[in-house]
Amino acid sequence: MIKLGEMQTLVVAKEVEFGVYLREHEDDKKENDVLLPIKQVPEGTKKSDKLEVFVYKDSNDRIIATTKRPKLTIGEIGYLKVAEISKIGAFLNWGLEKDLFLPYKEQIGEIRVNGEYMVGIYIDKSKRLCATMNLYNVLRTDSPYKVNDKVKGTVFSLRRGLGAMIAVDGKYLGMIHEKELFRPLHIGDEVEVRVNQVKEDGKLSLSLKDAPRMQIDKDGEQIYNKLVKNKGKLPFNDDSNPEDIKKNFNMSKSSFKKAIGNLMKRKLIVISKSGIELANEKNSFTKNNTKQNNNRKIHKKPQK
Repeated sequence: MIKLGEMQTLVVAKEVEFGVYLREHEDDKKENDVLLPIKQVPEGTKKSDKLEVFVYKDSNDRIIATTKRPKLTIGEIGYLKVAEISKIGAFLNWGLEKDLFLPYKEQIGEIRVNGEYMVGIYIDKSKRLCATMNLYNVLRTDSPYKVNDKVKGTVFSLRRGLGAMIAVDGKYLGMIHEKELFRPLHIGDEVEVRVNQVKEDGKLSLSLKDAPRMQIDKDGEQIYNKLVKNKGKLPFNDDSNPEDIKKNFNMSKSSFKKAIGNLMKRKLIVISKSGIELANEKNSFTKNNTKQNNNRKIHKKPQK
């Protein structure tokens, strides 16, 4: 079956003056053939050849093929630039002759011409390809990943009380729970994370902990976890009484000093006269992103 919105390999079934007709298998019915216009046909193409194409609908609402790969296909998300705005929606430049339609009901926040916004693609009720900024509806939940796998993704939403929503590989839906956010994140940030849990519905629970650049020893991890449980602050530092350190952390003062030194070098904590605290705690996720958590303003591409 020929799939709308995807790159796929099809067979040349018939050559005509204005292009070639393609189908999935040579013995398929011609009623399902799709046209590849002559200007898109590679030189030397003949019947029975296989071509990789993208299938969509042209300006006349006819199913058509192209050898060009658009900036986004079904199941992918990314930033696209607004080429035009109308009363019913916006039109995005995605690398094909016909712009991609972003319906008004699928928009989040204010949309401007030449602005770049994070979107995904879906097929509407009229069997047309459209863009959406509601990425939860287009990201997949059938990833190949398992617990402790290291993955990369993009932050596409911040929700107070929940955490950071991540598009893993630009395809799969994941989330870093708020309790796992030991440093501020922003929309558009690229992150390297660990799969903490694969939920029953296929969504990925992610963690910034234990990413390669964040590896810490057991003593450091124990101190870090206590900081998290104690709202980011502890009244201990290099000058603390060895007995107090032993009582609270079950480690020697030298081990404690070495552990907090490593945490500080990795920019996970800061050390002061009053004790230790999580780095950036004063600019924590909860405080720093309160205004950003309005879902009407989360998808615009960050300025560089």
